[in-house]
Amino acid sequence: MTRARAAAYRRVISTLGDVGRAKLLPKEEACVREAADALLFSRDLAHDSAARAALTALAALGDDLVASARWSRDRAYRLIDDVWACGPSQAFGLPIAAA
Repeated sequence: MTRARAAAYRRVISTLGDVGRAKLLPKEEACVREAADALLFSRDLAHDSAARAALTALAALGDDLVASARWSRDRAYRLIDDVWACGPSQAFGLPIAAA
């Protein structure tokens, strides 16, 4: 694990603490945590089907939050970007942008 990944994970947890139950249902919060945990401990997304599945679920959650007007697009993308930054610095042979 790198400092950048740990910092991204802290941002995710901080966001979850800030929004709390007012903006996320328990199953939605669990989805975010699962994705952040899966990416944090992933070494290679190309071969980590659990991490890819967690990212897919997170993307669907982000779409739902925006479509229902519960979250702004910017806020949802920021959270997804922070979760993505919990993962390895390379994904599918491409560098991940710095947070």
